[in-house]
Amino acid sequence: MDAFRSEVTDFLARSIDDGVACPAFGAILPPELHDRARRWQAEIAAHGFAGLHWPSECGGRGLGAEYTAIWFEECARADVAPYLNLQGIVLAGEAILRAGTPAQKAEHLHATLTGETLWCQLFSEPEAGSDLASLRTSAVADGERFLVNGQKVWSSNAQYADMAILMARTDPDAPPHRGITFFLLDMSLPGIDVRPITQMTGDQEFCEVFLTDVEIPADAVLGGRENGWAVAMNVLIDERGSFDEAGAISLEREIDALSSHDLGDDAIAVDHVAGLMGEGRALMALLQRVGADPTMAPAAKLLRTELSVDLQQLHASVRGAEAMLAGDATTAMLYAAGMRLAGGTSEIQRNIIAERLLGLPKEPRSPTNGAG
Repeated sequence: MDAFRSEVTDFLARSIDDGVACPAFGAILPPELHDRARRWQAEIAAHGFAGLHWPSECGGRGLGAEYTAIWFEECARADVAPYLNLQGIVLAGEAILRAGTPAQKAEHLHATLTGETLWCQLFSEPEAGSDLASLRTSAVADGERFLVNGQKVWSSNAQYADMAILMARTDPDAPPHRGITFFLLDMSLPGIDVRPITQMTGDQEFCEVFLTDVEIPADAVLGGRENGWAVAMNVLIDERGSFDEAGAISLEREIDALSSHDLGDDAIAVDHVAGLMGEGRALMALLQRVGADPTMAPAAKLLRTELSVDLQQLHASVRGAEAMLAGDATTAMLYAAGMRLAGGTSEIQRNIIAERLLGLPKEPRSPTNGAG
């Protein structure tokens, strides 16, 4: 294990010195880093650090998950991106590994590891965000194909994506959770209209996607027809559980940065900073548990998101009027609030914690809102 960690750190050091490594960017690939991140993913794969726990026939090295954890940890320490994007390597890749046919694995996994294929996620809709079971995008069987119609929103990097993981309703008469099928969608197919959304940061990381009579071949179904909910739930666990010990390392960097503020004799500000440092240390301990206990992922996601918002607001208050000027610090403050929505809203995480972890009564749901 020590020898492998040294192998990783040596590779990262060389890559940083050579200017090949892509800086860390979190869960969502910023558009301005798109080309650099794809080159970095190809470099990672060429040196055998992509898909460490994936089978060798899928382009990986067939090592244990602990090796992947080391890779993520050392990337976090070096402040380097560990992959091209979360939607491809973690979400689509792991879903195909679990539920894909041999043909799907052969077609998609190696190309995903090398960065040849960039993925996006087509789950949320204008009226089906956190309540995915109420999604309306339809996929109607027509011989050896499905005709797909609907609208998706908040799709990261959809304007660049080659492929997408898509949830669509194939049985409108079944209960909400049971009528959904999971597809691997070729984003170059006719009838797909991708429209980037300009955020308050000025970036266009997210898109809305309109699907009009898109013909998807039947062999694009992942995990079986009407089994999409089960496939998707594992994907969402992967997404929410991506805050692990590597995340604790990145968080520690943020917490340590708090000590750089000159607060003078402002007792209220000092007390605020001390409180946030305490919250941060507690969250770091929780993040280190998530890998061994994935049921804690919703709590980790919620606490990480809310702490990030609090940290950015503190930085802004210390900067004073400067926080109103354009710049990286202001962008970070504006960006943090959006993470309360990404990967499942903070409200939904609280419901999951209350109902599934604490065993509290379920939140009342109206019979017309599609929840089940």
